[in-house]
Amino acid sequence: MLQTWRWFGPDDPVSLGDIRQAGVQGIVTALHQIYDGRAWSPDDIAQRQNLLRAAGYEWSVCESIPVHTAIKLGDGARRRHIDAWKDSLANLGRAGVPVVCYNFMPVVDWTRTNLRYPMPSGGLALRFDMVEFVAYDVHVLKRRDAEADYPQALLDAAKHRLAALDDDAIATIEHTIIAGLPGNEGTHTRDGIRTQIQAFDAVSSQDMRENLVSFLREIVPVAADVGVRLAIHPDDPPFSLFGLPRVVSTPDDAQTILDAVAHDANGLTLCAGSYGSRADNDPAEMARRFGSRIHFAHLRNVAREADGSFVESDHLDGDVDMIGVVSELIREERRRAEHGDLTPIPMRPDHGHLLLDDITKTVNPGYSCIGRLKGLAELRGVMQTAERLLPR
Repeated sequence: MLQTWRWFGPDDPVSLGDIRQAGVQGIVTALHQIYDGRAWSPDDIAQRQNLLRAAGYEWSVCESIPVHTAIKLGDGARRRHIDAWKDSLANLGRAGVPVVCYNFMPVVDWTRTNLRYPMPSGGLALRFDMVEFVAYDVHVLKRRDAEADYPQALLDAAKHRLAALDDDAIATIEHTIIAGLPGNEGTHTRDGIRTQIQAFDAVSSQDMRENLVSFLREIVPVAADVGVRLAIHPDDPPFSLFGLPRVVSTPDDAQTILDAVAHDANGLTLCAGSYGSRADNDPAEMARRFGSRIHFAHLRNVAREADGSFVESDHLDGDVDMIGVVSELIREERRRAEHGDLTPIPMRPDHGHLLLDDITKTVNPGYSCIGRLKGLAELRGVMQTAERLLPR
């Protein structure tokens, strides 16, 4: 697999020089300064490419071109935003960027409730606490009819948890949930997120799925024309938040996406931690089932809890069978090679614990240097072992 590293541009606390020391082979990045729905111009893209090439890297994966809310809603403004997305995609492909990762999550992107959860090792992890999320949704945000979305036991636990939190703790949870994490399309205020959520009141899961399929039918031919492999990222976490429809959460969802436009350019990002934070998903089995259409892999692990909570564990120490995932991806690369496709599947060590002196530094949550370096080293060992031991 192609070992890559996510970089958030010139303002990323982890520099390209730092990344060089990790020994990675490619960079995953995006034009995060252009998240207003306009197309990325050839000049915008060339600037980023030139910056990477000066450091000895190619732009291996674009993660992500933001998908505007109008496209997810399927409203009257969607035409303009679809056309702009297609222009960005075409310009990336003509510049030689081979893979584009994107997501279709409404209102909130990847979501956690705690960015500094203490681990037994002394490091700090990202955590999604379902009880805290419900407490925020029902009692702080006061989303209309929120109680109907949760079982009584969870509502009772949320009410009890809220009573134990002071104003500062509640403010921290709110900021973590709605202020936007790295790679998100933007931030929200409390009133703003209520308004955004309400805009989806009339959008069912089926509506959302149809809007995604309609979008795919527009963008896949463009991707095929310019030689780009699309890789949709799963919902994170892979279940409804704030009562919103999420339609990239299960193997059935993935199959629907792939069947909607049956072309190799229409593919998946196998995010092991996102899919794996849902107990009825098996990322290793998904790697086997969908291997031919997996164009990008995020390798991280999670330890799940019965109520839907999870904490991001060490890369080889969670509920995801990471050795199984890596082995299936290597098998898929070998299958492709038999048919003349020698392009490796790009992977990146996704997230990482805050460790050592990174704990005292300003870092992008989940994207500190040392934790990802540790994860990459572990994953690199698994990859080399699998390459040697898997039968040919």
